[in-house]
Amino acid sequence: MLHRQLRPFQPGFLWGSASAAYQIEGAWNEDGKGPSVWDVFTKIEGKTYQGSNGDVAMDHYHRYQEDVALMAEMGLKAYRFSVSWPRIYPAGHGEVNEAGLQFYDNLINELVSHGIEPVLTLYHWDVPQALMDEYGAWESRRIIEDFDRYCVTLFKRYGDRVKYWVSLNEQNYNTHHGFITAMHPPGVKDRKRFYQANHHAFLANAKVIDSFRTHVPDGKIGPSFAYSPAYPASSSPEDTLAFENAEEFTNYWWLDVYCRGEYPQIPLKYLEEQRLAPIMEEGDLELLRKGIPDFVGVNYYQTITYTHNPLDGVAEGRMNTTGKKGTNESTGIPGLYKTTANLHLETSNWDWAIDPIGLRIGLRRITSRYGLPVFITENGLGEFDKLEADDRIHDDYRIAYLKSHLQQCLQAINDGVELIGYCSWSFTDVLSWLNGYQKRYGFVYVDRDETNERTLRRIKKDSFTWYQEVIRTNGGNLFP
Repeated sequence: MLHRQLRPFQPGFLWGSASAAYQIEGAWNEDGKGPSVWDVFTKIEGKTYQGSNGDVAMDHYHRYQEDVALMAEMGLKAYRFSVSWPRIYPAGHGEVNEAGLQFYDNLINELVSHGIEPVLTLYHWDVPQALMDEYGAWESRRIIEDFDRYCVTLFKRYGDRVKYWVSLNEQNYNTHHGFITAMHPPGVKDRKRFYQANHHAFLANAKVIDSFRTHVPDGKIGPSFAYSPAYPASSSPEDTLAFENAEEFTNYWWLDVYCRGEYPQIPLKYLEEQRLAPIMEEGDLELLRKGIPDFVGVNYYQTITYTHNPLDGVAEGRMNTTGKKGTNESTGIPGLYKTTANLHLETSNWDWAIDPIGLRIGLRRITSRYGLPVFITENGLGEFDKLEADDRIHDDYRIAYLKSHLQQCLQAINDGVELIGYCSWSFTDVLSWLNGYQKRYGFVYVDRDETNERTLRRIKKDSFTWYQEVIRTNGGNLFP
């Protein structure tokens, strides 16, 4: 729809930015922290770009005060960060690590003292390696109680100061690469195990949301879903059916369980016929229905376009993790769908479609289907940034990307979407899980590369000043 006049962003809109513990903290074995699966997985030769890992990352663990000072200078209203589970419970359960709890106490207090709303992510992929060794982590139902115990510890400790919580981050993306492409831990290719691990994650998510109601009754909680709205490649009925399949299997499979407490009927029937459906036990569906969230967290980077895929068609294809444009390959499920390029859209150097209107479309689909508020918990552009001789980083491409997406956020609000806030990815540069340090997302450049920590100096990019003005004007500078 077209609007003759746009209502502005509401007062109190949460202008934010985001990060994740493994990607910025470093200090991987300090102050009693146990190893996460990523501390182990990244040491396996060939798993990451040039063998990059998060042992030091951006050294946020030791520099958090400097980073929060930069956030305050920008005028940030919210900062989304994750807690490292093995920093709190080094063995995944058992004895709690007070030093780990104290670090996040210090970070939260620093944020609050600068008027920045803490948005705490309970799980951003760094499950304790001890639980992987003990029972396979998300492949066992035992993780439901262990995850709940860990989360309740955080609810009790930080619930007086943290009012916005994210339960699971990008469960769909993480498990896809863990069990379909083998590019994340545990690094296997087994679609049956993929669906079973997801079922356990759904139950764990519902369990902690139910616990949250008791311990933080005045707070808000929801999962962050990596939403790539599906498009049909053409108006042909075959492509339209492929698009419907993709939206059901790659999006609604997760969103329906999160927001309705039930699996979508058509994908479930297909998986039962293929003997891939998860094994459910008595009480599972009742627990899922207890986990309806307060909001849907959306991590949005691109739309994906789909076309017909015959029964003997495309399955796996290589993913671009180097930044060499044009190296991404089509993937799919034979008989359901396969991906294809969208000729109407430009792409980044990592072959991700740049589609700001797609964000608006996704927000509207969630609103229409579930009637829940939305919190954009990630949105950003990973690109090659160049540090000039005068200590400047001219990232006009990032400004253009973020501006176009924020413009569509306001359009979506005027369409009727209840949008709580917007967190860019990311505040400082981060370690990109599979793409190393060369793929930069931040408003703040960090001086390091894949193999050399250099100075780890923080340098403001042009986008820093631009977003500072967006916040100051409450989005008023986004439109002429």
